Amino acid sequence: MATYIHNLTDWPRFYWDHDAVLAPLAAVRHRQGRLIGRMEALGFPLRIEAVLQSVTEEVIKSSEIEGEILDREQVRSSVARRLGMDIGALAPVDRHVDGVVEMMLDGTQDYASPLTAERLFGWHAALFPTGRSGMTRITVGAWRTDQSGPMQVVSGPVGRERVHYQAPEAAKLPTEMNAFLTWFNAPGETDPVLVAALAHLWFVTIHPFDDGNGRIARTIADMALARSEQTAQRFYSMSAQIRAERNAYYERLEAAQKGDLDITPWIIWFLGCLDRAFTTAETILGAVLQKARFWEVHAGAALNERQRMMVNRLLDGFMGKLTSSKYAKLTKCSQDTATRDIQDLIDRGILIKDEAGGRSTSYSLCLPSA
Repeated sequence: MATYIHNLTDWPRFYWDHDAVLAPLAAVRHRQGRLIGRMEALGFPLRIEAVLQSVTEEVIKSSEIEGEILDREQVRSSVARRLGMDIGALAPVDRHVDGVVEMMLDGTQDYASPLTAERLFGWHAALFPTGRSGMTRITVGAWRTDQSGPMQVVSGPVGRERVHYQAPEAAKLPTEMNAFLTWFNAPGETDPVLVAALAHLWFVTIHPFDDGNGRIARTIADMALARSEQTAQRFYSMSAQIRAERNAYYERLEAAQKGDLDITPWIIWFLGCLDRAFTTAETILGAVLQKARFWEVHAGAALNERQRMMVNRLLDGFMGKLTSSKYAKLTKCSQDTATRDIQDLIDRGILIKDEAGGRSTSYSLCLPSA
């Protein structure tokens, strides 16, 4: 059997090369401060719009890392409802989506409160409201057991599985989690950004639940990052960047869990990933400013509720081409009404007809110049 870091005599006494980490940490801290400063300089409506987009992306991408696809409109509606935002008609939300959003927002909105076993049990229960992971019944709101064998991370077809990692046996979990929670709530002089990197690795190494460990680990990391910024408002998505680098993410985790307690490579990768998440956040900021500019230009347009909802969908990154049939379906109106609404938007200079015509007629926003 492979030796994992939790088998080592000095576990969990992690250490790292402070000189090697110093420069990337300073660079990340500088960019983090600049981003927060830029976002907080925005007016409240723009700032809360940026938070809505960032949190929606965080929830969706954290689930995607685990192979679970959530409906974007449901996530957005759930986040908006919990943040007290008025975004027009809200989509009906599945209780599972609500649970994922509730966990994420509890970690970041209430970042200053202690992280406890009871709080983690609540997060886990929110992730699995039916008590099942897919078709499999799991232990929910409690540490896992070893009734069905050791907790392993595996890949490959049945009979030819590859074991990437095996977690500590269940009997050790109360002691392991007590040590983790004691440290997380009083990490001493460790920079909170490094706490995020270390907490992420430490938690997934313990792997205390039957399922959901990755998503909870990323929420814990976001909680530590919120502490580092002293704000509950999220302006970037670490999970979206991890999703973009998923292969490297799993490779770094596996290497760290099979190595020694020197986690310098993991920390440097985590800091680099965070830095790249800040770069992506600039795109979110640009989209929010573009949306604000659009509505400034069209402030006097007397649009009906259907038109306003569809324009906002397009501004928020509507996937695929807009057609009259899609318009009718999304706004729950007749095809004739959709056609009239679209023609009115074209007459106002808000929509333009794409070059391809006939049965494939589609429409795009006419965005104002900067």
